[in-house]
Amino acid sequence: MSDLFNQQADQQLQREAPLAARMRPRTLEEFLGQQEMVGKGRLLYNAIEQDTPFSMILWGPPGTGKTTLATIIAHRTHSHYIPLSAVNAGVKDLHKAAADARERLGMQRQRTILFIDEIHRFNKAQQDAVLPHVENGMLTLIGATTENPSFEVIAALLSRCRVLRLKALDNDDIYTIIQRALTDEERGLADREIEMEDEAIKYLASVAGGDARVALNTLEVTATTTQRGDDGIIRLSVQAVEAAMQHKAPQYDKSGDWHYDAISALHKSVRDSDPDGALYWLARMIIAGDDPLYIARRVIRMAVEDIGMADPYALTLTTSAQQAVHFVGQPEGDLALAHAVVYLATAPKSNAVYTAFAKAQQDAERTSHDPVPIHLRNAPTKLMKEMGHGKDYKYAHDYDNAVVDQEHLPESIRGHRYYEPTSRGREEKIRAWLEKIRSTKQ
Repeated sequence: MSDLFNQQADQQLQREAPLAARMRPRTLEEFLGQQEMVGKGRLLYNAIEQDTPFSMILWGPPGTGKTTLATIIAHRTHSHYIPLSAVNAGVKDLHKAAADARERLGMQRQRTILFIDEIHRFNKAQQDAVLPHVENGMLTLIGATTENPSFEVIAALLSRCRVLRLKALDNDDIYTIIQRALTDEERGLADREIEMEDEAIKYLASVAGGDARVALNTLEVTATTTQRGDDGIIRLSVQAVEAAMQHKAPQYDKSGDWHYDAISALHKSVRDSDPDGALYWLARMIIAGDDPLYIARRVIRMAVEDIGMADPYALTLTTSAQQAVHFVGQPEGDLALAHAVVYLATAPKSNAVYTAFAKAQQDAERTSHDPVPIHLRNAPTKLMKEMGHGKDYKYAHDYDNAVVDQEHLPESIRGHRYYEPTSRGREEKIRAWLEKIRSTKQ
């Protein structure tokens, strides 16, 4: 009797589950996106068809099908499936899963797939606990994470898993998923007499940010909060979708990979002299709630790394922008950052100082014990003067144009050159001046 009640309870939960859960694909044929992995003849397709699942880490943004894919793999390969969430599972749960897998393998000769959602939340001890069972093949591990596994998963476990990166779904995939939900009578909304404008479907697909769960949850809220017309039909428009969404949460984690990807995109847009790209990525970071002072620090770095002496004013302007952000806060300070990134993107570019300093650092580390040339040493005391400190030093202002032929490097690296100005921006004048100085010395 209890089994009957449990079955009825499960069926009721299925009926009352959120639309995103009800519409979860059950087969590989229903699964959308990630065709480079699950398409016919591809890695996962072949592993499933040949019944040879392997341990893997599924890495990708939310709503791209990580949990769904793990479930499909387990069911299609007739494996026993143990799903755990790293949010509430511990070492005890891992040991129990391993014991269950051993017993099932011995009695039924059935493999076990252990799915760990948000595996990046496991600490080192928890990851160590699952390692030997993955290593000896007792458990086939499928981990899901939105974070870079290179940083979040221990090397020993990572080396025993294939890392498969999932991409955000494109608008066409999301469009198809929405249409399926509207027309599916068993799991979807087909029994509710809903008509959705094609423009509304396209709009929802575009603002879902590649996240199927966001699209379906928004569709469900829109459908349940829109009043029926006089004819009994619920008509969903773009305005209804906008009202249901209120505000689209950015597809962005300001402490994770996307944070660093976004600042990288901003930096590269500036370096490539693209003010439009720079403004877009700046806006993305600000909308996502990134720390404007962090952005300001990185913008200063861009000024000294990629503009340098081609336009020395770039450093002054970016530090002024940082001061403006600190002084006036947001949103006024955002415009100061916009001013700065447009200036940097349109300024002449030079990394001559950046590369020169890197070379000088290498020599400095290699020759850190070499003495300062004696003619450059300070001589504040009589003893130091008697020892020759400062002897034969040539005071530049005593010579024409303040140009003096005098060595300033240790003996072992004498003659090394680091700074080679470009012919762009102000460095063109610096280059000509240095050439004149060097020819005079020669």
